[in-house]
Amino acid sequence: MALPTNDLHLTPLNSLHLEQGAKMVPFAGYSMPVQYAPGVKKEHLHTRKLAGLFDVSHMGQVLLSGPEAAADLEKLMPVDIIDLPEGKQRYGLFTNERGGILDDLMVTRFPSVDGKDCLYVVVNAACKVRDIAHMKASLSESTVLEVLDDRALIALQGPKAVDALARFAPQVNNMVFMDARQLSIANVDCYVSRSGYTGEDGFELSIPADQAITLCKQLLEQPEVELIGLGARDSLRLESGLCLYGHDIDETTTPVSGSLLWAISKSRRAGGARAGGFPGAHSIFKQIDAKDVDSKRVGLTGSSRAPVREGAELVNKEGEVIGKVTSGTFGPTAGVPVAMGYLQKAYTPLGTEVFALVRGKQLPMTVSKMPFIQQRYHRG
Repeated sequence: MALPTNDLHLTPLNSLHLEQGAKMVPFAGYSMPVQYAPGVKKEHLHTRKLAGLFDVSHMGQVLLSGPEAAADLEKLMPVDIIDLPEGKQRYGLFTNERGGILDDLMVTRFPSVDGKDCLYVVVNAACKVRDIAHMKASLSESTVLEVLDDRALIALQGPKAVDALARFAPQVNNMVFMDARQLSIANVDCYVSRSGYTGEDGFELSIPADQAITLCKQLLEQPEVELIGLGARDSLRLESGLCLYGHDIDETTTPVSGSLLWAISKSRRAGGARAGGFPGAHSIFKQIDAKDVDSKRVGLTGSSRAPVREGAELVNKEGEVIGKVTSGTFGPTAGVPVAMGYLQKAYTPLGTEVFALVRGKQLPMTVSKMPFIQQRYHRG
């Protein structure tokens, strides 16, 4: 059930969204822009061609510091945090004791101060209260957790994002995918990473909340940049094969069933330098060894133009239910309906034809490789 408007949190950019004519909707407890005047399709295509500016200030931002901060965080996830280089960002997963995924997140290591680790963590909006409590319950006494609720978070995404941002900070030209820096952007101290959620080159910037609107307006003055809402953000990430927590992955899915084995660092796997030691390690290792899960996340493309939405059941040619769609839309860049979903193991090979039940009809879909479009991260 949607919260009443007056019960929703507002991001530091709320007045800018209203000024720009955004259609606002409840999302994860916040009032967020779903689209602007151009509409979702045009916003999507603009981001693929030029540069889109997204407000993602609803996400949780946390700073962990202390001599054991990296070791403490590593105990909660199957990811190498201890050896994460300074100035680098890494995708990670919080797991539970059954190996299920509590949340997916981004971790950045900033330069140490007086021998103390300094980690910047961004978690999903709907999970941030739980994630912060989860971290606090597991940290050493020497590790300090600071919730950065006085900062906005924006994403500048698209092939021309670097051109727009470099006019304010030429140093970004020298950054590659997953690099992170503390930079002055238009005289505003920001945390900047070359990363994002669209499959395009781009940046995410954490900004002091009281300076966010001023900086965003300066970015919007750049000829390549337009504001983009959550609608296009969702279609962009889906075309790029990126999961949305609570839809494509959750506590009932593991990194194995969620097709996220690549997110388990080599050093944390069985036989690795620091194998295991995270919640659910035994269950996850057992699944990896057996190479066997009941169902697995796959990509799906349709042969018609009718989109297949989240929740649609997937059936075989005999009409037996064999899975469910977790995200789906018509891909403006891919030019076909694209979806993610979970299928029984026998139906997961690439090229397998299945059918989605949509308004009483069986729409043919094909198990397809993800991403559905070419990712264009700047790797140097």
